[in-house]
Amino acid sequence: MRVLVVEDEPYMAQALQAGLRQEAIAADVALDGEQALERIAVHDYDAVVLDRDIPGVHGDDVCAVLVRDHPGTRVLMLTAAARLRDKVDGFSLGADDYLTKPFALEELVVRLRALARRPAAAVGPVLRVGDLRLDPYRREAHRGTRPLRLPRKQFAVLELLMRADGAVVTAETLLEKVWDEHADPFTSAPRVAVSHLRKALGDPDPLVTVPGVGYRLTAPGRER
Repeated sequence: MRVLVVEDEPYMAQALQAGLRQEAIAADVALDGEQALERIAVHDYDAVVLDRDIPGVHGDDVCAVLVRDHPGTRVLMLTAAARLRDKVDGFSLGADDYLTKPFALEELVVRLRALARRPAAAVGPVLRVGDLRLDPYRREAHRGTRPLRLPRKQFAVLELLMRADGAVVTAETLLEKVWDEHADPFTSAPRVAVSHLRKALGDPDPLVTVPGVGYRLTAPGRER
């Protein structure tokens, strides 16, 4: 998944970005409301971690734009405002979740994963395609009984392909969802990651390359 962290304290923003990346979550940072709106207008985020009290455009106004113009993007308010009235106001504005500071990074990650499941309620927490099994929460993947020791990017690519449920995922979508805003749009990183992932998965190869389009994942034995 891809997340935007809106936090005006640079050290906190960088720490959150680094922590989320360790969990195979691509994370961009905005230090004020204007930057947040600029990034939201350009990128298709799965979730926004939003501090309410930020410079420029207030966090509440950023939330209003998200709710109005980007209904598929989940909003998790992360703020020091811990009173019940603050939480009620946050949910009333359209936030999907509300976490108060101080907090544990592990809890933030779990909440983001839970939010990511909501648009596809039929998809369980553990993904399965053929003999492939992937648990996003434990960051574990298996091919049959064989554990797959995948680097973060390959893990994220596999997760995205498994969630697509057999549909073709374009290289542009992989770049948008797995890498961050600093990635070169002409990079071969998605192709390289898929190539390494294919080697890690082994035979029979469940990855199908659709020339000029992208990639899809099939269960071994199904028509390719």
